[in-house]
Amino acid sequence: MGFKSKLANTEASIFGVMSQLAQKHDAINLSQGFPNFDVAPELIDLVSHFMKSGKNQYAPMPGVPELRQAISQKHELCQETFYCPDSEITITAGATQALAAAIAALVHPRDEVIVFEPTYDAYVPLIEVQGGVAVPLELKAPHFLPDWDEVAAAITSKTRGIIINTPHNPCGSVLSQSDLEQLAEIVTKHDLYVISDEVYEHIVFDGAKHISIGSHKDLKNRTFVISSFGKTFHTTGWKCGYCLAPKELTWEFQKVHQFMVYSVHTPVQYAYAEYLKTPQNYLSIGSFYQKKRDCILNDLKGSKFTFSPASGTYFQLIDYSSFYTGTGIELAQKLVVENGVALIPLEPFYSKYSAPKLIRICFAKTNDLLKSGIQRLKMV
Repeated sequence: MGFKSKLANTEASIFGVMSQLAQKHDAINLSQGFPNFDVAPELIDLVSHFMKSGKNQYAPMPGVPELRQAISQKHELCQETFYCPDSEITITAGATQALAAAIAALVHPRDEVIVFEPTYDAYVPLIEVQGGVAVPLELKAPHFLPDWDEVAAAITSKTRGIIINTPHNPCGSVLSQSDLEQLAEIVTKHDLYVISDEVYEHIVFDGAKHISIGSHKDLKNRTFVISSFGKTFHTTGWKCGYCLAPKELTWEFQKVHQFMVYSVHTPVQYAYAEYLKTPQNYLSIGSFYQKKRDCILNDLKGSKFTFSPASGTYFQLIDYSSFYTGTGIELAQKLVVENGVALIPLEPFYSKYSAPKLIRICFAKTNDLLKSGIQRLKMV
């Protein structure tokens, strides 16, 4: 019919591909980033309670006031930064929809947006569908942190903004206060905006602290901070996230958001609002996942793989360069077919640069599944 695709080069997501391959070969799936354990019974009961109490119709477009208030209090507790619940917080249908709305509000045709490779697979298509141009810069192994001199050199008269991801998927790296200072200097000098993907905000390790981009005084007024409850509360299928931004940016965000989804699942919003009243429900998640990270790293000792411990997220990169010369995609397929375990290769996270000899494990799984999966990896 002569249909002209806006995303002609986009292929099926590697996450879905590997999960289907794992199912086909009855492999242990440590690829796609979702937990395989139960949601807290209290949170399930809260959703049921609010459904039964009649909270089943459209929520207000920005989100129910109780949840926006709870998010404001949570962010102030964790980041010592205040966002007004009435004018600076929007509840979204997950973080990806928030990213889509923020990018749509910000990017005009031919605008350039800096992204960092390896990059989460949604960023570039969402920029391109708005007619923008993604400008990839490389996060170099083993630390996977931005080279801010390279960032400054990449800025042109067409640069509109920068997408940040901290803690970083798939690398597990976490930005420091020094990184924020250098980012702030660049964006203020060039009058740029930031979209900061912080969905793993509560999953940081070894005594480190997640520092939100919006907590920096010179970045807050230029930044859309995006997060999600799915990663924090093991509820990825509920698709409920949020965007924090100053009033003027929030209004531009909501202009787009209202015509994408208008509003988000009402009883879930009320349930999260109540659940957030107990800070330990989210403050404990870092130590919960650190135990899992430490467990898999201890079990990997003596294998052919090497590693540097992830600083955050529930992903761990492992190095296969000492024993395998093929690509990560080839190794991932081999591991499923021959060893019965599915991981994620890094190649799909790159468009411009070459992927290092690393492959990603998701450790948001039950301990028995993790131990079985690691034992299969040790048979390589």
